[in-house]
Amino acid sequence: MRKSVLFLLPLLGACATGPVPGSTAPSRPASAPPPQQVRVAPSTPDFRAPRVMNVLGLEGVIGRNQTALANIFGPPRIDVTEGDAKKLQFVGEACVLDIYLYPLSPGAEPSATYVDARRASDGLDVDRAACVRALRR
Repeated sequence: MRKSVLFLLPLLGACATGPVPGSTAPSRPASAPPPQQVRVAPSTPDFRAPRVMNVLGLEGVIGRNQTALANIFGPPRIDVTEGDAKKLQFVGEACVLDIYLYPLSPGAEPSATYVDARRASDGLDVDRAACVRALRR
């Protein structure tokens, strides 16, 4: 037991944070300039342009902003904002249409880049373009 305590003493000494009694702390020479204060700007996430869906029959939806989509389909049932992205959901008897909007450049207004469609009854995928046609006013 005594040997293990003696073995641990150097390790514990390495963890000490204050100066050793009887020693002097190193000081900066009088001619050295004071340390400079560095200001770091708040980090902003790097912008990555979204992939834009290119599917036949969705030309009237992809690239539109929220106002244009509401003019096409009426008010969305769900309007969720997360960061600079948006999800709008439009519903009808035929299907549920989820439209995802992302800014195409930093600070730009989000526009539709992706569309997903499913049956309202069981959630199975349906043709996106057919759902768009069915939900148009």
